[in-house]
Amino acid sequence: MSSPVEAVKDHDVREPLLLAPVLASRKEEAGTGGYREKISIDAMLRDYCGEFGPWQTRHFVLTSLAWVLEAFHTMVVIFADREPEGGCPGAGSSWGLVDGGSSTVTEWGLVCGEKYKVGLVQAVFFTRCMIGAGVFGHLSDSFLGRKGSLMVVCALNAVFGCLTAFSPHYYVYCLLRFLTGFSTGGVGMCSFVLSTEPVGPSKRSVAGMSTFYFFSCGIAALSGLAYVFRSWRELYIVSSVPSLLFLVAVLPFLSESPRWYLVRGRIGEAMKLMRNIAKANGNIIPDGVVLGLDEEVEDDTKEGENHTDNKDAVTGSVVDVVKSPLTRFRLLLAVSINFLCSIVYYGISLNVTNLKTNLYLSVFLNALAEVPAFLITALLLDKFGRKPLAILTQWFSGLFCLMGCFVTVTRAWKGLRMVCGVLGIFGMAGTYNLLFIYTTELFPTVVRNAALGCATQAAQMGAILAPLVVVLGGGIPFAIFAASAILGGLLAFHLPETLNRPLYDTISGMEGGETV
Repeated sequence: MSSPVEAVKDHDVREPLLLAPVLASRKEEAGTGGYREKISIDAMLRDYCGEFGPWQTRHFVLTSLAWVLEAFHTMVVIFADREPEGGCPGAGSSWGLVDGGSSTVTEWGLVCGEKYKVGLVQAVFFTRCMIGAGVFGHLSDSFLGRKGSLMVVCALNAVFGCLTAFSPHYYVYCLLRFLTGFSTGGVGMCSFVLSTEPVGPSKRSVAGMSTFYFFSCGIAALSGLAYVFRSWRELYIVSSVPSLLFLVAVLPFLSESPRWYLVRGRIGEAMKLMRNIAKANGNIIPDGVVLGLDEEVEDDTKEGENHTDNKDAVTGSVVDVVKSPLTRFRLLLAVSINFLCSIVYYGISLNVTNLKTNLYLSVFLNALAEVPAFLITALLLDKFGRKPLAILTQWFSGLFCLMGCFVTVTRAWKGLRMVCGVLGIFGMAGTYNLLFIYTTELFPTVVRNAALGCATQAAQMGAILAPLVVVLGGGIPFAIFAASAILGGLLAFHLPETLNRPLYDTISGMEGGETV
């Protein structure tokens, strides 16, 4: 096919005046003052920018490193609050840790009548995580943005985590864990949304599932750090310094989400970022194509529309989620399932102290079990859909937890209970992973982080109960984990399937494209 210029050259020289207006008209349409085609971010990523090219790969890896930090701050208590092998002080048994290290339990005598304080400080941490998830979920949807919120939580984590190492007594320790939990509650949520929102629709689910590899690697790395640094004070410092390094060496190289720019009315910045993505991926966005919100995409033939930022940002909150019957029902289910799954996931992780096996090995094996769980669910997610996997992975975990509650902890059988725990966390890790993807797809951009914040808060409520369940000891924790996993699978039956559905920007756009 010949170009427009070649067509002019080849055309009869007697008709230049007929062709000139046509060419001029097309040029005006593509110019800054002429016709522009408005398309969604998903369409622009798919058709012009590239769904997961070099730009998204670099951005995804750097952003997802924040999950390692969350693993450090969340799971450090497994080693910092270790119980001694012996019984109560003065009861005629040896006192202290067999490896010669120290823990908060041995330093402040948190055993016997004081044992409840161990579960209490862990519950306090997750309580503040719940509050922080809600606060930073709102802030990341509003003026702070995804990147700004991630910057704040990492800074707070570094400060409070290091200060925890200098706690003079239990109550200061409890307070600092409370403050650390506030910032930790927003790390994974902000990181997940920031890393997946610039990814194209066909690659988003696999990318979302892959974020949790970083969390598992963080747990495995933490077990290595704890093996080297046996003092709980040293461990808090070495597990908190990486947050400062992330803040200084990684965050400056991250970009804000183009979806956040769009719903905030900053279309010029959104388009600039999308052009940068396209350029880094070796592609180009045509001059006549601009971003639009869901309800604007239909009107892609507006004449004389200037490319300027929208003066009115589209905002939303949890109140808007509750007002809509569609999103209200989804939120109720998402909150309930996240709550139940968190009891199981964190409960099994913390329950390793009751297994009477090598603590470092148990934690490492649990982390290792999560990796194939993420891989398998990532491979099956786009084949079978979110809903079937959410059901089956929970029931798989529930089955082995049920088996674990009937196994007594004796020298001959304690290994079997550890196996039940590893397989239980294998199933629940897959569920916990895909729930992030599922939840983000159930809600539009304008309230996505607010809704995800509510789901994360519910998960933190489950995490609050988890250490209190673990303190019960024996087979009771496994029985509670089994019941929670089975009930969560039943609730997932009522969720809609989101596979191959658009990632909507506004509630009205979702209501127009979905049915209750």
